[in-house]
Amino acid sequence: MSGRHRPPGQGGRAAEGSREIYLEFIPVGNAVKVVAVDAATGLEVSIVGPITAARRTLEQNAIKKLEFMLAKTKKK
Repeated sequence: MSGRHRPPGQGGRAAEGSREIYLEFIPVGNAVKVVAVDAATGLEVSIVGPITAARRTLEQNAIKKLEFMLAKTKKK
């Protein structure tokens, strides 16, 4: 995963295994929306968490959701 911290509302890239994943953090009031996009498939998921949550926790949750959805679409 990306070790760089960027200001809220900015994106980043994370390499999860051999996958390239784009992350975007969007502050919305006292929450932050995290969008994760798989570069290979274009599959996009989002989560919402408290703005006080650790960036790493939000990244991990968004990536786990993306991995779940990738596995789910593979089964079809």
